[in-house]
Amino acid sequence: MRVELAKHPLIAHKLTYLRDKRTDSPTFRRLAEELVTLLAYEATRDVRVEPFDIETPVGPTTGIKLSSPKPLVVPILRAGLGMLEGMVRLLPSAEVGFLGMQRNEETLEAITYANRLPDDLSGRQCYVLDPMLATGGTLAMAIRYLAERGADDITAVTLLSAPEGIAAIEKEIADLDIPVRLVTGAIDERLNDQGYIVPGLGDAGDRLYGVV
Repeated sequence: MRVELAKHPLIAHKLTYLRDKRTDSPTFRRLAEELVTLLAYEATRDVRVEPFDIETPVGPTTGIKLSSPKPLVVPILRAGLGMLEGMVRLLPSAEVGFLGMQRNEETLEAITYANRLPDDLSGRQCYVLDPMLATGGTLAMAIRYLAERGADDITAVTLLSAPEGIAAIEKEIADLDIPVRLVTGAIDERLNDQGYIVPGLGDAGDRLYGVV
């Protein structure tokens, strides 16, 4: 897995306010959306394109357009929904699928409770959205799930990552023979005993949508 830490002053600036416990949910949602657009710019550097002939007001030229099949954006419910708008703002013609996954707070293992994805993902580039890469269980399961359906290029986009989570994913998907990339806004110090990223920003889902 190729790991890319997106370094930009605006990314660091927005992350600072996301981390601040005084930031309310509406502000948190807006900042997350803006941050994802910046991360999406980095994540889509290798998006597949093909030549496209057009006529300008002055004459003919050849540009590019997104190749078919279109990229598939897959937010992990529920927290990944807070990243969706920022991603599709940059890729408005992408298709969107959904995976419902959650972590068992006792075992820290990820379980799947819903999916809305095409049955066949052959030849598709997929962009998986999940704010926090903590233990790595959820993202590893999502990446493998997409690969088993035929996806041949997968990029995970996270706001924050923990070293333990990155190592866990690399171990879990070591047998996959497709390109897998992680684009993240920060790699934090560690996980605590409860599986939360330190210093992190708390529970991203609760901070986006409130405690349920």
